[in-house]
Amino acid sequence: MKVLAVILAAAVLPAFAPAARAQNLDDIFRKVNPSVVVVRAKGRDVGAGGVTRFNETGSGVLISASGKVMTAAHVVNAMDEITVEGVAGEVVSAKIISSDAAADVSLLQLERVTAAMQVARIGDSSTVRVGQQVMVVGAPYGLAHSMSVGWISARWPANTIFRDMPLAEFFQTTATINTGNSGGPMFNMAGEVIGIVSQNISKSGGSEGLGFVVTINSAQKLLIERKVFWSALQGIVLTGDLAAIFNVPAPAGFLVKTVSQGSQAWNMGLQGGDRIVTVGGREIALGGDIILSVDGIPVVSEDNIEKIRNRLAVAPPGTPFKMNVLRAGKVIELTGTTQ
Repeated sequence: MKVLAVILAAAVLPAFAPAARAQNLDDIFRKVNPSVVVVRAKGRDVGAGGVTRFNETGSGVLISASGKVMTAAHVVNAMDEITVEGVAGEVVSAKIISSDAAADVSLLQLERVTAAMQVARIGDSSTVRVGQQVMVVGAPYGLAHSMSVGWISARWPANTIFRDMPLAEFFQTTATINTGNSGGPMFNMAGEVIGIVSQNISKSGGSEGLGFVVTINSAQKLLIERKVFWSALQGIVLTGDLAAIFNVPAPAGFLVKTVSQGSQAWNMGLQGGDRIVTVGGREIALGGDIILSVDGIPVVSEDNIEKIRNRLAVAPPGTPFKMNVLRAGKVIELTGTTQ
């Protein structure tokens, strides 16, 4: 009889496993949800009709009691105004204190932390394996604090999946990711943050099970002690024929499209574009400054932009630096100080 009881128990338990798992997911969501925030940003863009204003909505996660929030760079970079909405609906102003578009991660500093907000627990993404279950919480299409569940379906080392984001290590996941989830946290089943949502690959525009999440280890590595000068800018590096068309007196230069109001770049007088033209099938902003060099480092490639970032990062706050830009056919010098 004892043997029969054991066999029956083994047969019955799997039938109840999904219910136990569902309850576990419910518990995890209730514990982690107060750490998740909605990120709203207002910015400017340059189109065929000139400068236009637009809004961006994403997600984020509170990682420190001092008010630091991780989110996606493409949600907040080069934006004029950023606010964060907590679980109780409270709205708090925020500013970028660190960012890296080459990994699509940014770190915000909140003006204050409200009573309803809760600091998330940070996990170790190096221990995550393909096949593990995960939870994503965010604001898809602005629907705040929505949960989706899936599995880790692949792991991609840096510089293997997205050419324009070579610094990030990514998880691929089956958890549903849509517009507005960007910047939100991915949690493991212990309720720890193991990644920051970046984007999904979709032919239809909706979720197709190809979501990509920056691992938390790489996000932490890139966001600590990183200065934010370049995150206040949008633009492109002009090389080859494009550099010749724009009469750039150097092998290359960074054509500025927009500059965040109130940013370090804005305060030193850097100017963005005011109209769009099509050159070789590409839409390019005109009227903005073309950055030629910063402290003697020529802006000839993304690698050199990274060198400039690193130089500004190690300089003490208040250290002066110089920038040569091409404006209206003349090379001028702008000056600024590190923050």
